[in-house]
Amino acid sequence: MSICQRNYLIDISDGVVLIKNQNTTLGYCRFTPSGDIEYIFVNPAYRRQGYGSILINEVKKITGGIGKIQDPISPLGTQFFKGLGIQ
Repeated sequence: MSICQRNYLIDISDGVVLIKNQNTTLGYCRFTPSGDIEYIFVNPAYRRQGYGSILINEVKKITGGIGKIQDPISPLGTQFFKGLGIQ
């Protein structure tokens, strides 16, 4: 399934949410059916613009909530999830 937003496209397929624009992948998140986050990545050129939150919100819509954040978590990832109130 694809969702077209103003400046980007969200593509959802079998446990992965992908955000892309005309030129590149902005970020993606791999998740389990129970909402566990296995991996999340936002292209460094597009960080701090809300794309990580968009990815997490899409996972919440699909699974009904966020479960466990799988290890390893980078220091930047730890800070990101803490800012969202997800421990």
